[in-house]
Amino acid sequence: MSNILKKPTFSALKYKEFRTYIIARFFFILVLTMQATLISWKVFEITKDPFSIGLIGLFEFFPAFFMAFYSGYIIDKSDKRKLLFFSFAANLFLTILFAYITSSNAKTHLSNTIILGSIYGIAFASGIARAFSGPTSFALLGNLVPKEELSNAITWHSGSWQVAGVGGPALAGILYGVIGISFTFSLMIVMMIFAVVGAFLIKPKPPVKSILVESMLQNIREGFRFVWRTKEILGVLTLDLFAVFFGGATAMLPYFSDVILHTGPAGLGMLRSAPALGAVAMMVLINFIPMQKNQGKIMMYCVAGFGVCIIVFGLSNMFWISAIALFLSGLLDGISILVRSTVLQLKTPENMKGRVSSLNSIFIMSSNELGAFESGFMAKFLGVIPSVIFGGMMTVGVVVFTWIKIPSIKKITY
Repeated sequence: MSNILKKPTFSALKYKEFRTYIIARFFFILVLTMQATLISWKVFEITKDPFSIGLIGLFEFFPAFFMAFYSGYIIDKSDKRKLLFFSFAANLFLTILFAYITSSNAKTHLSNTIILGSIYGIAFASGIARAFSGPTSFALLGNLVPKEELSNAITWHSGSWQVAGVGGPALAGILYGVIGISFTFSLMIVMMIFAVVGAFLIKPKPPVKSILVESMLQNIREGFRFVWRTKEILGVLTLDLFAVFFGGATAMLPYFSDVILHTGPAGLGMLRSAPALGAVAMMVLINFIPMQKNQGKIMMYCVAGFGVCIIVFGLSNMFWISAIALFLSGLLDGISILVRSTVLQLKTPENMKGRVSSLNSIFIMSSNELGAFESGFMAKFLGVIPSVIFGGMMTVGVVVFTWIKIPSIKKITY
C-alpha cells in the first residue's frame, strides 16, 4: 500500500507569497462563482427564459475574446502583480454595481428592462476585466515558487479554484434564501476587498527584459506561432474547448432547478457546486495518487466520461441523480483541468506566459461563456432537455474524433 499511496504534499505552501496569492485568488473566485449563481437566477427570475441566461455568457465572451490578444501582450511587458491588483480592483467595482442593480432599491425605481440591460452591460464590462485577471493569474504563478515546486503549486492552484467553485454557488444559494440578495452581495464586496488587499501584498513582478523591445503585433504573432507549433498545448486546448462548449450544462441550471427539479435557489446553489465538488475530490485523490504516465490518454477517457455524465443529467428528473451526475462530471473534468494547466506551465517559456495564457483564456471563455450562449440558443430551438442531451453526445463525439484524427494527444506524458 505504501507504494501506491503517498502523503499529500504541501511544499509549495512554504512560500509566503504563494500562500498570499492562493488566499487572495480563493476569495476572488469565490465571489465570481457566487455572483454567477445570483445573476443567472436573477435573470431567469425576470424573464423565465433560458435563452436570456445564455446571453449573459455571450456578453462576457465578446469583450474578453477581443481583449485577450492585447492583454497577453500587456501582461508579458508589465508588472504582473500590478496587473493582478488592478484587475481585482476592477472586479470589486463591478461587484458593487451588481449589488446595486439587484437590490430592492433598484427594483423600486427601475423597470425590469433597465435592470436586465444593466446586468448585461456589467457582464460586458466584467468580460474586459476577465481578459486580464485570468491570464495574469496564470502568468504570475511561475514567479511565486521555484521551478521544482511548480507541479505542486499547480495542484494547489487548481484545487483552491475548485474549492471556491464548490463553496461559491452553494453559499450564494443558501444566503440568498436566508438573508436575501442585497446582504449576500454586501458580503461578497467584503470578500472581494480581501482579494484586492492580498494582490497588493505580493511583491512586484517585473517583465522579462527581452519583451520590451518587440512590437505588439510581433508579440501576438509569436504567441500564435508558439501555440500552433507546440502540438501538446494546441491539442489539450482544442479538446477542452469543444468538449466543454458542447457539454456545459451549467448555464441551464436555473431552468432545471426551477422547472424540472423544483428546488429553488438553494437547490441551484447545490447543483452549481456539485461539479466543483467532484473536481476537488479529484484534486485530493491526485495529491495522494499522482498520475505517473499516460496523462493524455487518461484525460481523453475522462472527457468522454464527462459527456456521458451530462447525458445522464439531461435525462434525470430526480434531484439526487442530477447532483451525482454533475459531481461525477466535475470529478472527470478535474483531470482535464490538471493536465491542461500542467502542460501549459511546463511547456511555456516564462517570457511568453502572458500571451499563451491569454490564448488559453480564449479557449476557456469560448467553451464556458460562448458555451453558455450555445446552451441557451439550442434550448430555444430543441428544448432545454434535448439540448443538454445533444451536448453530451457531441462531447463524446469530439473525443472519438480527436482519438482518431489527433493521436498525439494520447501520447502526452510528463
